[in-house]
Amino acid sequence: MSDRPELSKEIDSNTFRTYYYLKEELIDFCRANGVPASGGKLELTDRIAHFLETGEALPTKVVQKPKVSIDVISKDTLIESDFVCSEKHRAFFKTEIGSRFTFNVAFQKWLKGNSGKTYEQAIAAYYEIQQQKKHSKTTIDKQFEYNTYIRDFFENNKDASLADAIKCWKHKKSLPGHNQYEENDLSFLER
Repeated sequence: MSDRPELSKEIDSNTFRTYYYLKEELIDFCRANGVPASGGKLELTDRIAHFLETGEALPTKVVQKPKVSIDVISKDTLIESDFVCSEKHRAFFKTEIGSRFTFNVAFQKWLKGNSGKTYEQAIAAYYEIQQQKKHSKTTIDKQFEYNTYIRDFFENNKDASLADAIKCWKHKKSLPGHNQYEENDLSFLER
């Protein structure tokens, strides 16, 4: 069923970038070939492509951030420059926003990009983000191709099953090229 080549040193970087590989496969390749295996999927992909082109293992980029520790969070507390979603932060937001609070991606990005603002401003931003989510399609980062595909599949096939969506995804990712949903992907269900 799949023409996708096995991830090995024998394939070229263009072929590698043409196909979809799981993060676990990327990590296994890195470990087997002395390439640093830490980081996100996009970083691993770039590192492997460089290795396939040059035979060199790019080092990881280590960024040391100074740790700022706050004991008590209040609405007047300033958001730390090295913000990390912690249980202390979760407890604060659940107290202020309610038990249904979660650290969604958009809110995490807002927090990490707005150090120096107050937690009161963060609460207002959370509510604004929640309102925007009701009226617009959420942007899914590039490394989450599966999530994007499944969302787009159901947007176009409201009565389909998750099993159908997954079957189409599995076939799509085995082919060269992009992994975005297309209407003709439904032909995969007939196989």
